[in-house]
Amino acid sequence: MTLPQMPISCSQSSVILKLLEKVSAASILLVSPLFFAPQSYSSVMPSFDIVSQVNPMEIENAVNQARKELANRFDFNGSKAEIVLEKNEIKLAAEDQFKIKALLEIVIGKLAKRSISLKSVDKGEPDLSPLGHARQVIKIKQGIETTVARQITGFIRDGKFKVTTQIQGEEIRVTGKSRDELQAVIAAVRAHDFPVALSFQNFRD
Repeated sequence: MTLPQMPISCSQSSVILKLLEKVSAASILLVSPLFFAPQSYSSVMPSFDIVSQVNPMEIENAVNQARKELANRFDFNGSKAEIVLEKNEIKLAAEDQFKIKALLEIVIGKLAKRSISLKSVDKGEPDLSPLGHARQVIKIKQGIETTVARQITGFIRDGKFKVTTQIQGEEIRVTGKSRDELQAVIAAVRAHDFPVALSFQNFRD
């Protein structure tokens, strides 16, 4: 059974057209943000970190080698001298100031052979007791102190490099648009004599 077709008047046709136009306009408004909304891109600029760190394994290796030499030294035969490693401190103990000086020379020599910069080594003053016993503490410096960090950032700023620096705890973050500019900063810092041993890590392109 077919339904009879109803004739549509001109006025009805115009109403239908207007409704269709409104529907189409609404659809465009709803869809357009999906296609025409601006896209955001996260741009990470090249950077690297300036640090001052000593590998704990190298400290331990130096202390072990120093202990081996101590055990084989004739002038320490029967001595109660000892070398103790506690985190970043190397504690020396001996019977007198002469042996404590010899212990210090042994340890410093082994640290140097492990490529540990003497800038990272803080040799404390020997503590001599009235009974003749002697002690001394060698501290291995880790991290960049704030005063030194300011020296480094000031040096980079005075060099007119197109980079920004930021002190982050015991490290310094250097950021710039050009990788070549960052390499120039590294070369300049490496050539300058700062009071601590510096290295460069965490390169980001």
